[in-house]
Amino acid sequence: MRIAFILYKYFPYGGLQRDFLRIARECAAQGCEIRVYSMDWEGEREPDWDIRLWRPFALTGHGRNERFQRWVYAELTRQPVDVVVGFNKMAGLDLYYAADGCYEAKISSQRGSWYKHLGRYRHFARNEQAVFAAHGNTEIMMISRVQQPFFEHHYGTPPERFVLLPPGIARDRRAPTNASQLRADFRKEFALADDERLLLMIGSGFKTKGLDRALRALAALPPAQGARTRLFVIGQDDSRSFKLQAKRLGIGKRVAFFVGRDDIPRFLLGADLLIHPAYNENTGTVLLEALAAGLPVLCTDVCGYAHYIAEADAGVVLSAPFQQADLDRTLADVLISKKRAQWQRHALAFADQADIYSLPQRAAERIMARARQHTPSNAGSEVGA
Repeated sequence: MRIAFILYKYFPYGGLQRDFLRIARECAAQGCEIRVYSMDWEGEREPDWDIRLWRPFALTGHGRNERFQRWVYAELTRQPVDVVVGFNKMAGLDLYYAADGCYEAKISSQRGSWYKHLGRYRHFARNEQAVFAAHGNTEIMMISRVQQPFFEHHYGTPPERFVLLPPGIARDRRAPTNASQLRADFRKEFALADDERLLLMIGSGFKTKGLDRALRALAALPPAQGARTRLFVIGQDDSRSFKLQAKRLGIGKRVAFFVGRDDIPRFLLGADLLIHPAYNENTGTVLLEALAAGLPVLCTDVCGYAHYIAEADAGVVLSAPFQQADLDRTLADVLISKKRAQWQRHALAFADQADIYSLPQRAAERIMARARQHTPSNAGSEVGA
């Protein structure tokens, strides 16, 4: 069984990229031949996979995407596979992994009509139409219900083409039996006193995740409380503007930035609160990773996985419309709340019984079922013409 996976870029610390890797590994474990098409690959490569890279030159990002797509489908015409799985929207996919929200809904609500005359808009709109068109044959693997109504509204996509996958956090995020000792070691390493509180933000895409909001909330804490509170930010993104913001707010010395790391579980165990005031977030996998580690969460309700925090009673979910004053006040309250120990217990209990781990297995099942049918949507057709 030959499976082609397509994604524009692979790097070890992106949520989409980590999902791709675990799904592809699950397919490989079932005996499938794995072929990957990408423009860039950072990190180690799976030795048995056929990884094909091509970095096209173009003056714009969407121009590079279009040239890459045409190259991919020329390759697939020359060497067909049984099923084509895309992690970015484009024509010719048998299955699409829907990590991103509805582009048309975003543009309609945030941009003027002039924007639709741009080449960038036409590129992304055409690719989204190719995946979600009512008459299409692409199966859509959703990782959150939040965006499905937008796709159905804008494209008339039949509901039966959507498949909702369970979350799929890595099991190493679960708190181990020696969690208390690991927490103590972590806090000693970073010189965190017993009366200090550590806020944690994790995720590439600092702007979307609401880092600016978190910085303002930290700066708004009462002076005595703020002096005992620090923020660690982990993610593969440009931090320069946020460092300047922290400096302007007078909290530069209380904020530390880290690039993507392999030891995230240590930070989850060592922190006191995950803060995630996102502007928009299809899922928010880190929310579930915090649950599994027993770390209380403060997030916005736009996150697709925010409902798990509410169901587990493991923190606070801020309702829309977002108000900075609400976040400021809630952060101050949460840091001194006597419910924090209760939230921790609830989080650990929820992580023990809820299915928040099986996404790779369920996705692999769908992919292999489609491969057995071997009824490609339009694989091999030219893209971006």
